[in-house]
Amino acid sequence: MAKSNSSDQKIIALWLLTCCATIFGMIILGGVTRLTGSGLSMVEWAPIMGILPPLNQSEWQEAFSLYQQFPEYQLKNFHMSLDDFKSIFWFEYGHRLLGRSIGMIFLLPFLFFLFKGKIEKKLTPKLIIMFVLGGLQGLMGWYMVKSGLVNDPHVSQYRLTAHLSLAIIIYAYMLWVALDLLYPTINATIKTNNKKLARRALIISGIIFVTILSGGFVAGTHAGFAFNTFPLMDGRLIPVGLFDHSPLWRNFFENIVTVQFDHRVMATILFLIIPAFWWSAKNTEQESHIRTGLNLLLAALALQITLGISTLLLVVPVIIAAAHQAGAVILLSTAIFVSHQLRGRSTSS
Repeated sequence: MAKSNSSDQKIIALWLLTCCATIFGMIILGGVTRLTGSGLSMVEWAPIMGILPPLNQSEWQEAFSLYQQFPEYQLKNFHMSLDDFKSIFWFEYGHRLLGRSIGMIFLLPFLFFLFKGKIEKKLTPKLIIMFVLGGLQGLMGWYMVKSGLVNDPHVSQYRLTAHLSLAIIIYAYMLWVALDLLYPTINATIKTNNKKLARRALIISGIIFVTILSGGFVAGTHAGFAFNTFPLMDGRLIPVGLFDHSPLWRNFFENIVTVQFDHRVMATILFLIIPAFWWSAKNTEQESHIRTGLNLLLAALALQITLGISTLLLVVPVIIAAAHQAGAVILLSTAIFVSHQLRGRSTSS
């Protein structure tokens, strides 16, 4: 296979960043789908035939009749008309269609670049891993939906968080590889101080990821609709009922008191460590793009905290809650960028 040149690498990096942007949109749309209660409106998984929506009144009625056979309609939405059904159907349909589109946006250019010999040998396995993870994400999405097509029409918070976490993993991995291609020879001689800062930035990225997972459990248990006060939880720093469930571990994933408390704790940790990291890095000699990344990291944190508190106090309005989910990805992206730039690379990927 031919060795790609720097121009080819930049083109491939831009393609991967385009894929990242579509995944980012997918995460936001997935959040809106959940927040509007639309996620269980399509009760069949048809990867090929499901590309087209209902095209006439008969097909709409058939789709609605299928939905009426499941508990969400029978127990929660029995008042729903066909027009009401259409309003939730389109969110879930759009989410699935965008997922299929991402697959094509990735696969077709990948095959083209591979055929033209523009992908370096060591990059090919990374791209294959991305594609496999993307396929698993589609399966995970249906596995999540299936958990709500039962007597209790409620999507499992475990499956929802797994679905979200896999999307974040794919996004982060793709972003990192794209940065490798865009900055193949950063800091050939890496300063010792920068190595330490890079490790801290990577740890911060990991904590942000865990915070996102805790947010997935907040969403999955609807914990955001409780304790809509800040900074205290209904007047208490440590709320009553943190460990009411048995066995103990269930509290961290099923008890809405503990789930929301944990998310607040994780957010507080980020509120403390990111400014401290910013200050320590600011007082070292850094290139301008790293300084810009550090400032963006601090700004993204401020935005995300504002959105999180607003989501809580306003009792989870769709627009602000979706923006909060988007803000989490933006915060993670800036942390990954800073970590990558500080870490430096001595060879191209």
